[in-house]
Amino acid sequence: MRVRGAPLIGAVAAYGLALAALRSRAGDREGFLSDLERAAELIRATRPTAVNLFWALERVLRAVRSSPGDVELLKRVAVEEANRIAAEDVALNRRIGQHGQELVPDGATVLTHCNAGALATVGYGTALGIIRAAVEAGKAVKVIATETRPLLQGARLTAYELLKDGIPVTLITDNMVGYVMARGLVDLVVVGADRIVRDGVFNKIGTYSIAILAKEHRIPFYVAAPTSTLDMKASSEDVVIEERAPEEVTHIRSVRIAPEGVGVLNPAFDFTPMRYITAIITEDGVFKPDELLERYGA
Repeated sequence: MRVRGAPLIGAVAAYGLALAALRSRAGDREGFLSDLERAAELIRATRPTAVNLFWALERVLRAVRSSPGDVELLKRVAVEEANRIAAEDVALNRRIGQHGQELVPDGATVLTHCNAGALATVGYGTALGIIRAAVEAGKAVKVIATETRPLLQGARLTAYELLKDGIPVTLITDNMVGYVMARGLVDLVVVGADRIVRDGVFNKIGTYSIAILAKEHRIPFYVAAPTSTLDMKASSEDVVIEERAPEEVTHIRSVRIAPEGVGVLNPAFDFTPMRYITAIITEDGVFKPDELLERYGA
């Protein structure tokens, strides 16, 4: 968890492969490509759920494979492609923000879960990028951020980003979402995504519960993500959900809060079916679930 957030994981994977390219001691093209493939396989094994990791690795590999030249030239190609991926991420996030801010009414309160901001991307953010864009457009926007157990990304990261930008934010525990919605304190929900498949969205654990509550209270539920997060040839059954260490649940930092010997279930992500999602916001625009499938599902 030194790196988290699907877009940032993708960019870091690309730079990881670029570093492997620079460190390769192969003297010929075949040996160099073999070194790069081994490095990519190692990086692929680190995070199974966020599709951006696999997308970025394949993009760097494809750029290198398709380029003629000696090993030194191929090394430069790998670095240049990683740089391109990073630069594109910031630009795409800003486009997502511009599309998404049009859905945010002036004076609205937005609920967001986990952290999908500048700290989860190369810059600007996806879900928080929409909030930033709305504020930049002159709208008075407030945010309710869930703490996001067990690693508290909402409390530690989202709250920090918003406060630093001067955007009003109220922090709540994850199990307060139903309460604030029932009290009419939420106008819309905006979250990020780690992988979007044909039948729904994988995102930080707890997203599914929020989506159900939003539907019950007739609150729009939006997902913000670049098209690199789309995996429309896959369905929910094809995706492995990362299981993380039990200590993340039994401890807060180094302090144990649960009894010794207790069993722990700690999935990092959950799956939200498309029927709970109002729209998906990408750099290409705003799409209802069926529209997204029609455009990207081929």
